[in-house]
Amino acid sequence: MNGHVDDIGYGKQFATWYDRLFPKDGNALTTAETLARLHPDPDQGTLEFGVGTGRIAIPLSQKVGRIVGLDSSPEMLALLAKDPASADVTGVHADIRTHSHDHHGYALVYAVCGLLSMLLTPEDQQRAVQQAARLLAPGGRLVIETGNRPAVEAMHEGLARTTLFTPYPEPGTGLQTHSTLPPGSDLWQCSHVWYEADGTTRVGSELARLTNPDEVDAYAVEAGLAPEAHYADWQLSPYTSQYPMFVATYRKNA
Repeated sequence: MNGHVDDIGYGKQFATWYDRLFPKDGNALTTAETLARLHPDPDQGTLEFGVGTGRIAIPLSQKVGRIVGLDSSPEMLALLAKDPASADVTGVHADIRTHSHDHHGYALVYAVCGLLSMLLTPEDQQRAVQQAARLLAPGGRLVIETGNRPAVEAMHEGLARTTLFTPYPEPGTGLQTHSTLPPGSDLWQCSHVWYEADGTTRVGSELARLTNPDEVDAYAVEAGLAPEAHYADWQLSPYTSQYPMFVATYRKNA
């Protein structure tokens, strides 16, 4: 049985402008194409932790068939359901740390865009990886993309606070991020201001617990999974401590 769903409120803040921050564009298609290549057996099923508005699940479903997507945000799931392209994506309101399912095992379970870092303790992050391992079929693969602590620390250059601005391709749009990571702290806080070309803004904040590949590997090993590889991006470039995200893959013994 699935119990109480602990919603951190991410969707309440970001749902209406999430697709502006993370467009359903060529980058999303590249991620989906790579996940399709990493999929051991689409006929055995696909599960996404943190499906959101379907940015990855929708294009991936066009390559591998039906996908089940878990999310704690009713707001994000409502937008997913409204997308006319989401017919092969089933959104489920669930807590990734505790969700159980009648499916006997998925060949691919994946969590992207820093979802793991939204869990703020090592124990909760471990629980999510453990649950993913339980939901995998023998021989299945877990793929995790999450924040890379060494890169974020380097970005701060020893300072507790810094401010970044990321221009977007659409003229007049961009994201300003006020980033706080006190030395020695486990938690990274980001306050975001999104600028539209018409001068309007949106504001939201998030808290994350960053990790490194060794830490995520330890979660996976504890859950009975075998580490496979670490990458810097969805082109599967070699891992580097200088890149703000990393992708890690794990297999469940057959």
